Amino acid sequence: MQKEKKFRLFDAVLMSVVVVLVVESVAPAAAIGPSQFFWWGILLVFFFLPYGLISAELGTTYDEDGGIYDWVRKAFGRRWGGRAAWLYWINFPIWMASLAVLFTGVIGQVFPTHFGTWTNVLIQLVFIGIVTLISSYPVADSKWILNLAAIAKVIIMVSLGALGIYVAFTKGVASNFTVKTMLPQMDVKSLGYISVILFNFLGFEVVTSMASEMPNPKKQIPQAIIWGGILIAVFYVFAAFGMGVAIPSNELSTSSGLMESILLLIGGNNWFVILIALLFMYTLAANLISWSAGVNYVASYAAKNHDLPKIFGIESKKTGMPVGANLLNGGIAAILVVISPLIPNQNIFWAFFSLNVVALLGSYLLMFPSFWRLRKVDPDTERPFKVPGNPLMINLMTWIPVALLGITTILSAFPLNGSAEEMSTKIPILIGTIITILLGEVCIRAAEKHHPLKKTVKASSHHTAEALSKN
Repeated sequence: MQKEKKFRLFDAVLMSVVVVLVVESVAPAAAIGPSQFFWWGILLVFFFLPYGLISAELGTTYDEDGGIYDWVRKAFGRRWGGRAAWLYWINFPIWMASLAVLFTGVIGQVFPTHFGTWTNVLIQLVFIGIVTLISSYPVADSKWILNLAAIAKVIIMVSLGALGIYVAFTKGVASNFTVKTMLPQMDVKSLGYISVILFNFLGFEVVTSMASEMPNPKKQIPQAIIWGGILIAVFYVFAAFGMGVAIPSNELSTSSGLMESILLLIGGNNWFVILIALLFMYTLAANLISWSAGVNYVASYAAKNHDLPKIFGIESKKTGMPVGANLLNGGIAAILVVISPLIPNQNIFWAFFSLNVVALLGSYLLMFPSFWRLRKVDPDTERPFKVPGNPLMINLMTWIPVALLGITTILSAFPLNGSAEEMSTKIPILIGTIITILLGEVCIRAAEKHHPLKKTVKASSHHTAEALSKN
C-alpha cells in the first residue's frame, strides 16, 4: 500500500512561519521607519513570491542533501558551488556571534545586574557552547525546543503589536504614521536596512523539501508560499508597528530596540517584561538550532564533493551529524565574540548581523541565476513542481530578485555618502565581507588541490612524461 501523504497546506504554512520568522530582526526592520510598510508589500510580491516558487522547483527537482550548493554546482560548476556553500555556511557562525552579543544585551536591559566586558564575553561563550552542543544531535531529538520557540515567537510578536495598538489609542504614537511617511525614504541609511527585510523572507526552501510528503505539491506549494509570506509579513509588521508607537524610528536601536519598546509600552519593568525577555533570549538559541542542520549539511555535502576542506565533512559515527562543520561554527563564533570589544563599531550586534546578512544574501544571489541556467541546460529533467510562466515571466522572476539582492548588499556594506557615522558603521562590515570572501577562496582552492580526480590527472601526466622521456 502507498504511504498516506499527511503534510497538508496548514502544515506547510505553519512550518514556513516557524522557520522563517526570526524575532531579533524586527528591530532592524522597524528602524526603516513607517516606509517599511511599503517595502514589505513590494518585496513580498517582487522577491518572496518568485523566491518561494524558484526554491520550490529547485528543491523538488534536485533533492540531494547539497541544497543550494548542488543547484549552483550543477549550473555553473564546482568552484561556484563551493562559493555558494561557503557563503551559505559562513553566515551561520557570524549570526551566532551576533545573537550571543544580543543575548547579554537583553540581560543588561532587563535584569538589575550589570556585568563587565569580559564577563559578558564569558556568558556569550557559554551561549555559543550550549547551541553548538545541542546542534551536534539530530533536530528530531530537540523538536520540543523548536515547537516551544514557535509559541514564544508568536507571543512576542503579538504582544508588541497589541501593546502598540493599546498605547496608540490611549497615549498616542512616537512615530508619525501618514501616507507621506509611509512612502519610501530614498536616503542611504533607510535603504541599507531593506536587506533585513530580504533576510526575513529567507529559509522557505526548507518547506519545499517536504514536497514528497504533500498530496498535491503543485497546488499546495504556491498556496503555502502566498499564505506563509502574508502571515510572516503580518507578524513582522504588527510587531514593528508596536515598536514604532514606542520609539521614533530615528532613535530605534537595531540591537536593544525590541526590549526598549516593551519597557516603554508597559511603562517600566515588571513580571511581563521579564517573561518577554526570557522568551526572547530562548528564541535566540532556538533560531540557531533550527538552522544549524541545514547549513552544516550543505557544507558537509560540499566537502564530500571536495569543494570545501575535509574538516567540513567529518560526521559523528553515532548520530551521522556533520560535527566538523558544527564545531567550526562554535569556534569561529567564539573567536568573533572574544575580539568584539576591539571592534570600533559600538553596535557590535549590528556589525555582526549585517555581515551575516551580506554573506547569506550572497549565496542566494547565486541561486536565482542557477535556476535560470538549469532551465536552459537541463530542460529534460523531470520537475515535480515547475514555476509557471512564459520566458519573459521566468526572466523577470529571476533577474528582479537578483537586482534587489545586489543593490541591497551594496547598500549594506559600502559607505556611499561618506559621513562619519556611515564610515564607522560600514567600514567594519566591508572589511569583514572582504575577509570572508578571501577566506572562502582559500578554502575552495585548498579543497580543490586534494580532489582525487586532480591527483589522478597529475599522476597520469607524470607517467606519460616518463614514457616520453624513455622513448
